[in-house]
Amino acid sequence: MSSNGDTPLLEVVDLKKYFPIKSGLLVDRTVDYVRAVDGVSFSIMEGETLGLVGESGSGKSTTGYCILRLLEPTEGSVRFEGREVTELGREDLRRVRREMQIVFQDPYASLDPRMTVGDIVGEPLVVHGVGTRRDRGARVRELLDVVGFDPTFVNRYPHEFSGGQRQRIGIARALALNPKLIVCDEPVSALDVSIQAQILNLLKDLQDEFGLTYLFIAHDLAVVRAMSDRIAVMNRGELVELGPAEEVYSTPREEYTKALLAAVPVPDPRKMKERKVERRKHRHALAEQEAIVGAPPEVEIERVV
Repeated sequence: MSSNGDTPLLEVVDLKKYFPIKSGLLVDRTVDYVRAVDGVSFSIMEGETLGLVGESGSGKSTTGYCILRLLEPTEGSVRFEGREVTELGREDLRRVRREMQIVFQDPYASLDPRMTVGDIVGEPLVVHGVGTRRDRGARVRELLDVVGFDPTFVNRYPHEFSGGQRQRIGIARALALNPKLIVCDEPVSALDVSIQAQILNLLKDLQDEFGLTYLFIAHDLAVVRAMSDRIAVMNRGELVELGPAEEVYSTPREEYTKALLAAVPVPDPRKMKERKVERRKHRHALAEQEAIVGAPPEVEIERVV
């Protein structure tokens, strides 16, 4: 899937995002920080999928939001096509965002219930002043058809559709401006298992058709393995492992990665029992490691976001 070029499409260096912890009755003062993202570095080549995986609270979604500047990074560098995203002014950032889009986790919360399907998918075109009204209408129908959604439903509202159909609407919206990079923030975690495979296959087909590059964020290593060229594993705001997808999945180096793998469900009760035992073993080893380095207690960062 990845291109042969030597220059990454996206390069993230020492990215940090700290949320202040306030205390005080009359005057708020900062007493500490939640280190949601703490020195994360990786790159993604054009046409490649990097899977970013970790438990809830590991900081993976916060990383995606900082890359797009939906959250402002505390420190670090984000370079997209060689341009430093963190230093861009409002208008320059607006132009760059045509090339960087996001598919959100929750297809129920991410679509405005007061807007029709056509208005939702066409909104990026309106915001960026692309085409005439007739051109935008034709483009919306084309996008809906591409993602496998009936274009005749453009005047209906999100509440009339299932979770899988809503996620197709969200994907069509992300495609509207022909982006190069799409951040997929757990795009199937809120969907039924029977629908997840359909959406994953759709994302892979779209990547092949349009040459898309994905940062694919998920907590399920099995899902990430199916989608990714490389996998980056996050724990408590830091990258603990990064490598080719098959290598990370088959021969993980870190205890945390092994524990994540042991949590992947399998349709065999006997093997699930074995995995539970294995998971406890890895958790115990991980706890011993953290006791040695004095790791702070885990905080569910993504709830802050």
